[in-house]
Amino acid sequence: MEMKVKRLGTLLTAAAIGFLTTGTASAQEMGPTLNKIKESGVITIGHRETSVPFSYIGDDQQPVGYTIDICMQIVDEIKNEIGVDELNIKWVPVTPQTRIPLMANGTLNLECGSTTNNLTRQQQVDYAAITYITGTKLLTKKESGIATVEDLAGKPIALAQGTTNERVVKEAIEERGIEDVNVVSVRDHAEGFLALQTDRVDAYSTDDILLYGLIEKARDPETYEVVGDFLSYDPYAIMLPQNDSKFRLVVNRRLAELFRTGEIEKIYSTWFEPMNVPMSDLLRANFKIHALPK
Repeated sequence: MEMKVKRLGTLLTAAAIGFLTTGTASAQEMGPTLNKIKESGVITIGHRETSVPFSYIGDDQQPVGYTIDICMQIVDEIKNEIGVDELNIKWVPVTPQTRIPLMANGTLNLECGSTTNNLTRQQQVDYAAITYITGTKLLTKKESGIATVEDLAGKPIALAQGTTNERVVKEAIEERGIEDVNVVSVRDHAEGFLALQTDRVDAYSTDDILLYGLIEKARDPETYEVVGDFLSYDPYAIMLPQNDSKFRLVVNRRLAELFRTGEIEKIYSTWFEPMNVPMSDLLRANFKIHALPK
């Protein structure tokens, strides 16, 4: 009898260990980000407040925009993956200066804004598939006399700190030997546009589509124009935590479906048709390339 009791105890212990091992394996299979979201019931999303039409605060004081709509699709995919009906969304406003540190330190699960994917940033963060393609241009008042970056000589320009545009414009100024350009550092697009509106600067520079967004929201849009050649290539992508391929796969799976089914064109139309910005051939080709089969 004592032998049977000991044997039963051994079997129960083995079963318990097996159960714990199975549970641990399941968590490992999901990866750290999905596991964290499932355990907490919360997904933390970084968003911009003035990046029209990608990610900004709408009339109801909630984040809206092209990238926000795409991210809501991704949230649905995440819910399906971890087997829950609902997830609480914690919205965290980010700026060009804070978005990468907040992703790198684990605060954010997704960053849904207007962030360029480049190799330097990939040392700290990861990215999903490209969702928009743009480049750096200049925003100025029509009577400014500025048509190209060379015309900035002797004039002030506002640049948002921590952006690829800041680096690109400074490099263009140096490489082309443009003299006496006064660079005014600003926190974000709203501050940069305000500096232009109040004549603190003669130009503000960021990705061209964001400049058109600033014009659209201005009280006097006919006063402003976007000028110059593209100074950079800026592919936008949703930023993700580094070293989590399981999470990246779930995100890209929904993106591929949006690209495959053409649903991405409906989302695009919602935000860009009112601005009279048709989808470029390059962006359309990008969607086809990333419309991966299941």
